[in-house]
Amino acid sequence: MGEATVRLFVEEGANVLIGDVLDEAGRELAAELGNTAAYMHLDVTRKADWDHAVDAAGKLGDLTILVNNAAILLQKSIVDTTEEDFMAVIRVNQLGVFLGIQAVFECLKVNGGGSIINISSIDGLQSKNSLAAYSSSKWAVRGLTKTAALEMGKYRIRVNSVHPGGIYTAMHGADFISQEQADTFYNDHALPRVGLPREVATLTTFLASDEASYSTGSEFVADGGWSAGLVNTSLPQL
Repeated sequence: MGEATVRLFVEEGANVLIGDVLDEAGRELAAELGNTAAYMHLDVTRKADWDHAVDAAGKLGDLTILVNNAAILLQKSIVDTTEEDFMAVIRVNQLGVFLGIQAVFECLKVNGGGSIINISSIDGLQSKNSLAAYSSSKWAVRGLTKTAALEMGKYRIRVNSVHPGGIYTAMHGADFISQEQADTFYNDHALPRVGLPREVATLTTFLASDEASYSTGSEFVADGGWSAGLVNTSLPQL
């Protein structure tokens, strides 16, 4: 999903710094995109890495946008989730967003404002069994988003959260199941198919743009209707 976002930002004319711990994939993407993108190793749980990233981004132009996309998934029952398991998810999914917002604030303020987009999840609006750590972190991103929006709005910095549903990425199993197989999980959804990374990227790009100039502190959902409910085939249908 991060890769799709980078590609769309570049298409729209942005210079992008890609930060990740997947160094080989990150370097390959930056090399493919040419002078409009650069890559650096970024462990989102380390403040020093964030500080270096902000410095590197400044070499590409005025820093005005941050997309907090990094996340890990853990599926375990509450009683089987260890303290170490829980905190590993919290550190990446929640602390990483917090440190990212902190790191970019002064630059965005000096540059006259900007947009911070925090990628949460449908599981930041509801939850499922086995997602004690993941869902906790994604709900926390919602709250952090609202606090940041309230504190930073006077500096023309907008902060919003994006809540994807099932998206066909490695986290969803794209490395070992086909898109058609993934679609079958969503037969009872309003849009009966898996979502695609670019469909989230388009929403993120909108929130980064001036077209979303009066939107802050809000949740934006791209879930194929998941949060609307499920289609009950035993009831009348169109």
